Amino acid sequence: MSNEEKIKKVSLVISKGSLDGVYPGLIMANGARAEGIEANLFFTFFGLETVMKKRQNKIKVASVGNPAMHMPTLFGALPGISSFATMMMKREMDKIDIPPVGEFVEILYASGVKLYACKATVDMFHLTMDDFTEEVDSIITVGDFYEMAAGGQIIFT
Repeated sequence: MSNEEKIKKVSLVISKGSLDGVYPGLIMANGARAEGIEANLFFTFFGLETVMKKRQNKIKVASVGNPAMHMPTLFGALPGISSFATMMMKREMDKIDIPPVGEFVEILYASGVKLYACKATVDMFHLTMDDFTEEVDSIITVGDFYEMAAGGQIIFT
């Protein structure tokens, strides 16, 4: 692949608020920065929990309606199953040095990743910049996101 064909910029959309919805985007942004690729993260809907001060370190695994859990939905709905699955996943992630969400966001920001909150979702959930961690660069519209992402790849995780 020639330098002209290499990806130079990626913009990732994180819209899910579960660990299995948040980490793929964080890991991909980290990998992009490691390869010298410009990376932007756009958080919308429940993905905003990734950068919310009060919630980012309380994100859990979705155990209900998740076919990859390989358990009946009814079992996934039992009290404590989501917490147990979250504990197990965090334990395995810790073994391979994947940091907790809050720390990961700080690492990404320090590496040059830009983080944006979706204005429509912020308005819908009655949030302000005060609800977000200091790593969030700004609250932007979808139009602003497309303008910022121009010339790069847009990836939905």
